[in-house]
Amino acid sequence: MNRNTGAVRPYAQYCPIAKAAEVLGDRWSLLIIRELLTGSTRFNELARGLPGLSRALLSKRLRQLERAGLVDRRDGGGYELTEAGEELRPLVFAFGEWGARWAFPDPTPEELDPNLLLWWVQGRIDRSRMPDRIVVVQFVFTDHRNRYWLVIEPADVSVCLTDPGFDIDVTVTSNLATMFQVWLGRIPLVDAMRDERVGVVGTPALVRSFARWFQLSPIAYAVRAASS
Repeated sequence: MNRNTGAVRPYAQYCPIAKAAEVLGDRWSLLIIRELLTGSTRFNELARGLPGLSRALLSKRLRQLERAGLVDRRDGGGYELTEAGEELRPLVFAFGEWGARWAFPDPTPEELDPNLLLWWVQGRIDRSRMPDRIVVVQFVFTDHRNRYWLVIEPADVSVCLTDPGFDIDVTVTSNLATMFQVWLGRIPLVDAMRDERVGVVGTPALVRSFARWFQLSPIAYAVRAASS
């Protein structure tokens, strides 16, 4: 590493692959791009999607990506991808497709973070398929003591780590490893529900439409294809 900037040491090769690796080869840089591509724009949103990354290093990496012309600061705060950053979309998802085929074994315990899973899930709830009111979904992970809630409003979805105090419309019960693999497309949701590895109970209309408003990871298509 370059001690002055924290950036990848230049490869001293006049090659576009080497130049791209100098921009994206830092630890966490590609995952920051992933979070921006999937809808995070605020610093705190990026931090929640990257729980192993310190806030200080996140700031540093964002500055590096700004200098590289991939990220811009928004007026009033927040971040957005530039044209150059947005053009990384097919490359990032192709990287994910390769990972799904060749580098995606069963999860290890340290990779199973319920806070991270619920943060990812809240960004994929299809609010257009929900009633025009507050809907509360409780998640019960049978191998974890804590419970989690999604408060779904017409304009927003929030993750709550304490009881939000509303009536619960739907309760989803599973162990954490199964829920991760369902959301990522490795275990089909319909199979998990049929086999009772995932239980969904509550308001009948919301339970019946669960598979439509509970959208999977944007990379689930690649994991599903690799698993089949």
